[in-house]
Amino acid sequence: MPKKTISQRIWNFVKEPLIIMVAFLCVHSFAYAQYEIWPSESMVPTLEVGDRVIVSKYAYGYSRYSIPFGRSLISAKGRVMGSLPQRGDVVVFADPKDPSRVMIKRVIGLPGDEIQLTGGRVIHNGQILPRIFEKSYRYREPAGNMVSVTEFSEENSQGRGYHIAERTDRGRLDNTRRYRVPAGHIFAMGDNRDNSADSRILSGIGYVPLENVIGRAEIIAISLYGCDDGKDIKCRFGVAFSRFFKKII
Repeated sequence: MPKKTISQRIWNFVKEPLIIMVAFLCVHSFAYAQYEIWPSESMVPTLEVGDRVIVSKYAYGYSRYSIPFGRSLISAKGRVMGSLPQRGDVVVFADPKDPSRVMIKRVIGLPGDEIQLTGGRVIHNGQILPRIFEKSYRYREPAGNMVSVTEFSEENSQGRGYHIAERTDRGRLDNTRRYRVPAGHIFAMGDNRDNSADSRILSGIGYVPLENVIGRAEIIAISLYGCDDGKDIKCRFGVAFSRFFKKII
């Protein structure tokens, strides 16, 4: 049996980890990626600080923002195999004002939609979205402050339901101007309505270009949620196992 050359020995040594690395990069680039919800509370009660979510990158196609180092390597704008998110989807996107920062919010409006908030209620294309009281409670924020919130289930114009948190219906973003979502953009808001910087602030995040959307949040893989802030979340041995592998609605 012929002896292996040095190059063959080196290749045999590195090929397995190299294949694993390439496979991981392909999956991370084109299929799924993991993101941590930290330190933002903007998606409470749907997502808690410390949740690690799995994001489907192929749900809406691909852009330079959905591929690692894509902004540096790709100058072309737009999406490949692109499709619109649905109203109610929880999406991860690059902040339009600071693309190095990744954000997560819920899609409230699509191109051409008219959105307004009055007294904390969302008005979508002239119709007030129904909401139902669920419960009121107090909890401790990561900063240490105790806050009181009311949790509602809200239903969008497609009949898709999700939960939101309100501290008040008289907050600075509870009464807004009328927004018209421009072509090629979405209107995104946090479920924690009084503690979310989102599309309601046009001088901040504003309308989110579809190009900036990285993917759709699908599942909470694991959670490093603190367990001691007063919420009714089941924990065992100081770990929120009840949040592991939880589908994001």
